[in-house]
Amino acid sequence: MNIEVKVPQLPESVADATLIAWHHKAGETVRRDENLVDLETDKVVLEVPAPTDGVLLEIKKPDGATVTSGEVLAVLQPGKAADAKAESAAPVAKAPAPAPAPAPASAPAAAPPEAQVRPRVAAQAATDAEGPHRMGPAVRNLIEEHDIDPADIPGTGREGRITKTDVLDYLARHRETNLGRDSESPVAPAAARAAAARTERRVAMTRLRARIAERLVEAQQTAAMLTTFNEVDMGEVMALRARYQEQFQSRYEIKLGFMSFFVRASIEALRRFPALNASVDGRDIIYHEYFDIGVAVSTDRGLLVPVLRDAQDMSFAEIEKTIRDFGARARSGEIGMEELTGGTFTITNGGIFGSLMSTPILNPPQCGILGMHKIQDRAVVVDGEIKIRPMMYLALTYDHRLVDGREAVQFLVHLKEQLEDPARLILQI
Repeated sequence: MNIEVKVPQLPESVADATLIAWHHKAGETVRRDENLVDLETDKVVLEVPAPTDGVLLEIKKPDGATVTSGEVLAVLQPGKAADAKAESAAPVAKAPAPAPAPAPASAPAAAPPEAQVRPRVAAQAATDAEGPHRMGPAVRNLIEEHDIDPADIPGTGREGRITKTDVLDYLARHRETNLGRDSESPVAPAAARAAAARTERRVAMTRLRARIAERLVEAQQTAAMLTTFNEVDMGEVMALRARYQEQFQSRYEIKLGFMSFFVRASIEALRRFPALNASVDGRDIIYHEYFDIGVAVSTDRGLLVPVLRDAQDMSFAEIEKTIRDFGARARSGEIGMEELTGGTFTITNGGIFGSLMSTPILNPPQCGILGMHKIQDRAVVVDGEIKIRPMMYLALTYDHRLVDGREAVQFLVHLKEQLEDPARLILQI
């Protein structure tokens, strides 16, 4: 009996999904649990695996189609891959087959196995994972668009995966080489080269990018956002990390980073100024008695904010390990939607990209977001003397409907005091 491969039950609050790409064509053999198709929702990409071995007889929905829960995506003929393929290719007999005997009432037909959905953020075909050129759908589309052989591109991602940056760097080098050859040719007209450079392409937004845009516009339109700034001397934190890094890494098998200090310092500041850990629901204010801290992670598909649940109960090592796990799974495509929802306060670090100062945008319905930036040696006055210190600018964007300027400024001052004297984090003072 043929099996219908259907759209799985989509996550709560998700009405539909976009079919990104099929990884097999009609008539091809597939194996159980092999990824058949990627479905993109507002936050994650879902893999729909084959429920059993067999042949993909028919594809019902093309790439780019919008689908809802329960819709039929394809028809699969079950059985061993080789047997099923041979059966589907066998010619139809001229003589009519005898009618099958009716099945006894006591033996109902077995229901086909349900396809189990696997959530992820960056789509990656199973064939890519097994092959030598591992890449996500955005990278694959870029390679196909420019007709590039993946073997020509050295992958710098995890486990040799080709990233979008690798492809863009390859295209830039290739373009420079071609321009150099053209400039050496006396017959290459300048107008032709200029026309070749004036190309453009139109692509549809991914659902994630469209959702990010929608949320940012929503934040601008619904919240009264204001940003306040301060700067912090990171010398003591850096000295503490250098002093205990080897012991910390030996015991916990992870490096002691900066983010754990900022998470702990933010929690202590939020305890003193609970309005920044609250959210607005209509005309109600919801004060959260727990601290679910969102940590922004950059991926090829866009910015994701996985949440550290009950971060107030986590040690420095637990915070570092969880953040490392979030980052790896967000980029490899194994993070779930439940880990991206909720959150009472967000921290984003533009400093890893070299940002010196910025104004982060709120993540609704949260009322506060802290922006970290690049650590830079600067001349500052310390006890009446000019000294060179490793300084970082901090930015706090807050919802002025709920948070007063005094609270926002004092929040950053308290955060600054804890980071400049890390012993306060342990004593919680």
